[in-house]
Amino acid sequence: MASVLLCCSLVNTAGAAKEPAKEWGEVRDPYYGEVLFQFYQQSYFSALTSLKVSQQFERMPNHKLDADVLHGGLLLSYGMYLPAEQIFRDLVESGSVTQRIQDRAWFYLAKIFYTRGYLDEAHAALGRVAGMLPEGLHEESLLLGANLYMSRGEYGPAVDLLRQVSPKTEWGLYGRYNLGVALIKLNRPDQGVPLLEEVGKNKVRTEEFRSLRDKANVALGYSFLANDTPITARNYLERVRLKGLQSASALLAMGWAQAAQEQYDRALVPWLELQGRNEFDAAVQESWLAVPYAYGKLGAELQSLTEYKRAIARYSHELGRLDQAIQEVRAGKLANALIELGGDEQQEMGWFWSPQALPALPAGRYLLTLLASHDFQEAMKNYRDVQFLRRDLVAWQDKVSIYRDMLDNRRRAYSERLPRVLGAQRQLDTDRLKTAYSQAAAELKRIEANDDVLALADEKQLAQRARLDRLSAAIKRTGDPALTEKFWRLKGLLLWDVSEEYVPRLAETKRSLADVEQRIADSDDRRARLQRAQRDMPIVLDGFAARIEGLNRRIARLQIDLARAAEEQGAHVARLAVAELERQRERTTVYLTQARFAVAQMYDQASSNAPAEAPP
Repeated sequence: MASVLLCCSLVNTAGAAKEPAKEWGEVRDPYYGEVLFQFYQQSYFSALTSLKVSQQFERMPNHKLDADVLHGGLLLSYGMYLPAEQIFRDLVESGSVTQRIQDRAWFYLAKIFYTRGYLDEAHAALGRVAGMLPEGLHEESLLLGANLYMSRGEYGPAVDLLRQVSPKTEWGLYGRYNLGVALIKLNRPDQGVPLLEEVGKNKVRTEEFRSLRDKANVALGYSFLANDTPITARNYLERVRLKGLQSASALLAMGWAQAAQEQYDRALVPWLELQGRNEFDAAVQESWLAVPYAYGKLGAELQSLTEYKRAIARYSHELGRLDQAIQEVRAGKLANALIELGGDEQQEMGWFWSPQALPALPAGRYLLTLLASHDFQEAMKNYRDVQFLRRDLVAWQDKVSIYRDMLDNRRRAYSERLPRVLGAQRQLDTDRLKTAYSQAAAELKRIEANDDVLALADEKQLAQRARLDRLSAAIKRTGDPALTEKFWRLKGLLLWDVSEEYVPRLAETKRSLADVEQRIADSDDRRARLQRAQRDMPIVLDGFAARIEGLNRRIARLQIDLARAAEEQGAHVARLAVAELERQRERTTVYLTQARFAVAQMYDQASSNAPAEAPP
């Protein structure tokens, strides 16, 4: 979850770093908006894919910084620390982000490293925080630093940090609890116990803090029980809720506190209460041994023997179920069952995935504690991510088949259309058109140079001119001055009309000739493109075919790698589960041995106390 918080918080603050007046939600590049849509839909794999493609083609110029931050956060969520850390280092060194954003980035990096179990890296990242984090994050960073020191057994520096946690914040109770534990580890119970008492008495409203309160009281109870002060231990254990997560541990400890005072009849009360609870709980299983022990101390040998035999049967049955569970885990059933319980298998890989229930396998009932651990959760997430990628590659294989079909259809369409296009091109005699155009252009040039207005006369005007030419000889023969004058007037009128229309006709003719020139040029361009397509299209199609086959080979190689990774990660999950089951088996074996030894002792004692037979 921390990497997602990193993305959400840093993307907003990065977007506002240079332009505070802008609203955080403003998106100025559509491709970045698409990435954000996928991100907030929790489709993190699709978001990462779209982001990398858009970054490669520089489609997000207005959100380059935001995209880099989001890229780093998404890589972190998949455990790709080295490339993610390099992205953030580049941002810091480039001076693109403010010190406040740098500090938040280093804090979240430290938090993610800690969650994943990389404690040295977490400590180094937290040390890069130069300023004061905002309220809330500052308190959390103090707790994180203290936890890192405590994980190394360095309780002194942890105490120094925990003393700075304000009790008025939401992290205050956690700070007081950890401070109390750290002080007790430093053999300063006079300072640590009051802090745990404060947490144990705190009036809280949420289930989270009620559980923390119970945890503090149980810790105090066991601490005083170990120091042979059972009365004080009881006072703390009595504060623990009977319905809480710590109730089984508290009931078991309460019984031992009563037993330490030799009040075995009272010790039976919490232990018998435990026997009606979940038989897979470690405290319940220990009570199977504690109950006959108490009966024995009360002198109820028959009941004690009966309960010891019942405990032997229960432990033997448990060993059988544990052996079966171990076999199932080694067969790979647990990991696949947990993935099926994690929701829709088409859901994308991501940080938020977790199984929704315990698997219906014997192994699942023994692994509640393991399922809650960070190591196992991360191992399962990695295993699920590998399986998701394997399914994604299968989908890509199907797409490769589709691409092959598309390419075949394109080849077929090319083969069918090419002869028709070539035939149409041959029918278009461009050489003849070019000759005609050249002649027309030369004629127009002559007309314009000589102002040959009659050359641009229309058909009616040409007909009138021809008629006047025919009448010219006849009028000359008549010698009639009136007819001659009328003839020249008509001829002059015709020349006037033609001259009036010469300029617009010349311009129109030029435009028509230019249009013909453009059409000829377009035809030449189409012919050139057709020739290039005829030459290049087979090469292009072959290139597509090579890319498709290269993609197919790459998918095949990745499938082999992912199959190997899935096998290795599944084996890692199995090793974690088997180690937990073996630990429980070892504990159960110890309980079984103790129960059998107690029965043997009772039989030996009964034999030694039996009256000797009279001599014959």
